[in-house]
Amino acid sequence: MKLTLPLIVLVQALFLATSVQAQRIAFVNTKYILENMPEYQSAQDELNRWSTQWQAEVDERYDQIKRMRDAYNAEAILLTEEMKRSRLDEIQRREQEARELQKKRFGVEGDLFTKRQELIQPIQDRIYDAIKEVAGTSYVAIFDIGGQSNSILFASEKYDKSDSVLRKLGIRPGRGGDRDDDDGGGDEEPDMGGRDTGGSDTQREPPSRGGTDLAKPR
Repeated sequence: MKLTLPLIVLVQALFLATSVQAQRIAFVNTKYILENMPEYQSAQDELNRWSTQWQAEVDERYDQIKRMRDAYNAEAILLTEEMKRSRLDEIQRREQEARELQKKRFGVEGDLFTKRQELIQPIQDRIYDAIKEVAGTSYVAIFDIGGQSNSILFASEKYDKSDSVLRKLGIRPGRGGDRDDDDGGGDEEPDMGGRDTGGSDTQREPPSRGGTDLAKPR
């Protein structure tokens, strides 16, 4: 059967619509997902127990220092200069130890941070593996609306046009920024310079979880 021009245009339009439909974008709410996972609540409870225990340990150190300082202030008039210096040096030493303990427990890479990674990270890894499976070959990208920013959790490398942009800028991809003496190849897809883009997908590094983070201790 010979196709007329309008029918050919219609067929092409339907094919294009089908292709666009297959390249979908979706979103998930990781905060909502975590709140519905019993193991996350258990991990959070355990983390809070550790935090409370360590905070009590730090508070006890500072309470001791306060008692020492109050005793010094009450007895200072009866002390010799040498005794005053000795008592003040001891108070300063205890304060330094308390600060070091607080940093050890609650510092940027302290015990609480390590414990959070130990308890929460495996749960988050499970979520991102599930997201990647849900994405399959049907989604170009998946966003997270549960964090502080709408971060991309999953993106298909098939649609990464970074090297195409480099070509447009006259730079040859994979050559450390060397200028490309070619004409850039127009809009055609460039040689990827050894990078594997054979339809494989990439999983973005999980962002800080915003609302999913546990409250920091004082």
